[in-house]
Amino acid sequence: MVCGISQTSANWLKQSQDVMGTRVNVELWSENPASARHCSDQVFAEMHRIDALMSPYKPDSEISAINQQASEKNVSVSTELFNLLKQSIHFSELSSGAFDITFASIGFQYDYRSHKKPNAQTISQQLKTINYKNLVLENHTVKFAMQGMSIDLGGIAKGYAVDQAIEILQQCGIQQALVSAGGDSRILGDKQGRPWIIGIQHPRKKQAIALSIPLSNTAISTSGDYERFFLSNKKRIHHIINPQTGKSATKSWSATVIGPDATSTDALSTSIFILGAKKGLELINSLDNMDAIIIDSTGVVFYSSGLESPADPG
Repeated sequence: MVCGISQTSANWLKQSQDVMGTRVNVELWSENPASARHCSDQVFAEMHRIDALMSPYKPDSEISAINQQASEKNVSVSTELFNLLKQSIHFSELSSGAFDITFASIGFQYDYRSHKKPNAQTISQQLKTINYKNLVLENHTVKFAMQGMSIDLGGIAKGYAVDQAIEILQQCGIQQALVSAGGDSRILGDKQGRPWIIGIQHPRKKQAIALSIPLSNTAISTSGDYERFFLSNKKRIHHIINPQTGKSATKSWSATVIGPDATSTDALSTSIFILGAKKGLELINSLDNMDAIIIDSTGVVFYSSGLESPADPG
């Protein structure tokens, strides 16, 4: 675990750790430095708790128990996980199946560090196991209706953890904060009367910002094909799997969603990345209090109806 703490000004505390497979940052304002650090420590303890509960890579997690046993029997799970699984199905229905946590049925066969991907025959044979409708939830139990299924909450768990972190900070009495976990962030209040300036990474230029957006008291999530990927025959093989094909989605370079909570923006950014600009923005424009920016596979930027083109960051 890598951890960093810095006192950015007299009353701002910034702390960071590696957890949930990404870099988590907490920045908050408090008149009491000791209280600020205590609140920040609670946030990271919560992040580690959620990781232990929901990581498919931890053998003792509830997700691992589901993946190991749910093809054979109903697996009892906590109320917390059961509710998040129900939310996942809600986003599957909302996106007509673009968001689907059963993508893991094929997704686990990709290894981006070792440049490994399943062959066409394997994808063809396994594709039927990707279908959220075969995820049976009842009475706090989970059952797979088909053999060979797996689930992975990678498209929603970090957003959920960010929301939980903000709730902890609110309970601590913190009124101004930013919590980010990889591509998912949520802002509590503003930054001393001014908005936070949130940068959207350029999907094809490392360390470059494609757009900057002033935000206060909101959540923002970005899904991109530049986060975990490798090149195979000049094609980008990345971690956002299209449930219809079992392969990396091809219609977008990045998709950003802005909304009231990070659980929703996380799931929706994955959804619209897969759907592409036309269908993705149709979905966002049909929802209340949601906006989006999509950079398509040709580099063209599209905005939802509630957004004006942000200023060029220069």
